[in-house]
Amino acid sequence: MDYLLELFSEEIPARMQKRAGEDLQKLVTNGLVDAGITYESAAVFTTPRRLCLSICGLVGESPTLREERRGPRVDAPEKAVNGFLRGAGVERDDLKVMETPKGSFFMAVIETPGRPAAAVLNDVVSEVIARFPWPKSMRWGAGNMRWVRPLHSVISILGEEAEVVPLRIDAPVSNSTEGHRFMGAGRFEVSGFEDYETQLKAAHVLLDPAERADKIWHDATTAAFARGLEVVEDRALLAEVAGLVEWPVVLMGDIDAAFLDLPVEVLQTSMREHQKFFSVRNPKTGRIEKFVTVANRETADGGATILAGNQKVLFARLSDAKFFWENDLRVPLVDMAAKLDNVTFHNKLGTQAERVARIAALAREIAPMVGADADQAEAAAEICKADLMSEMVYEFPELQGLMGRYYAEKSGLPAEVANACELHYKPLGPSDDVPSEPVSVAVALADKI
Repeated sequence: MDYLLELFSEEIPARMQKRAGEDLQKLVTNGLVDAGITYESAAVFTTPRRLCLSICGLVGESPTLREERRGPRVDAPEKAVNGFLRGAGVERDDLKVMETPKGSFFMAVIETPGRPAAAVLNDVVSEVIARFPWPKSMRWGAGNMRWVRPLHSVISILGEEAEVVPLRIDAPVSNSTEGHRFMGAGRFEVSGFEDYETQLKAAHVLLDPAERADKIWHDATTAAFARGLEVVEDRALLAEVAGLVEWPVVLMGDIDAAFLDLPVEVLQTSMREHQKFFSVRNPKTGRIEKFVTVANRETADGGATILAGNQKVLFARLSDAKFFWENDLRVPLVDMAAKLDNVTFHNKLGTQAERVARIAALAREIAPMVGADADQAEAAAEICKADLMSEMVYEFPELQGLMGRYYAEKSGLPAEVANACELHYKPLGPSDDVPSEPVSVAVALADKI
């Protein structure tokens, strides 16, 4: 027999969907196996509005279990024998005597009859939903049930007859669901997983997140290629956007010419963090010239209104970034570094400025050992943390180091010094590259020491 479970709710945060799907599959299947219900395969699917679990090849009922439980000695006090009878759930006449090298003992044979799969599913799934490990959950209405967002309905059907398996939860359980929030045509009944997936697609819902991600990437790269451009690969953003839409519609928009001279990383970060846009690059110039956004619906105007709204918001965001960039360029790096005197590094180790002074002294000592110029290593160390006081890094902390390199280059400092501002943070983990330029190596070692 096959079982289909769908939990249909308000929008589930994209960052929670993958873990929720994994937890749902693990908790339900482990619960079934523990209860004696085995299966052939299981798969889980997530969209912004639903968690779906499909289990194939379930046995019809759990096996009858026979357990032989040894009790007290036959000459034990009556009180001990009665306690064993109560614990085993048997009568005195059901006891047998077992001979062992250590003497004669009472033995009870306990048989637990098998249970239909539907009854086991009722217990297991109800318990999983009641205790589901969401990072954050909420209550709504008059019930006590908790879920990540208000739960509207549940599909719980078993076997070829699509028997509805009731669940002990505060939500309607049936064999019906809804399609897309805007493009769907109301509720519809399903008879199994294949029928469910087919009808969802007809109702403008792609159930599989991998399929949604593939469609987004294919449509985005195709649109960019047609214009002689390329989409900047961002797997984390792709997975997140695939969790924001049920019916992805790719739209490509323009970036105002006033922002094209901003550093590439600033454009990418601003669009990714604030708008969830993909950056589109001109391979000839290396500049970011357009963006890709993903809508959750088809529109009569081909997305023109959606694009216009997105471009308006993007203009405001990039105006902020441009303002930060231009303001930061007006402040010499040494003046930025001086502000570190107002930032505590550790209450027993002093300020960030005092820490930088220690790094600079160490870098000067290390420089000859790694073939670096001591003056350059000390100069690089003195400004390596300066961009922490910039407006850009305050807005986008992930750009620390990189912005320091840009500001150092704009100040006319040697390339070795500018590069050390970025590279001294490396390596950031076991899979990251290590700096290779001598000045960067000296400052990186001093920073870590």
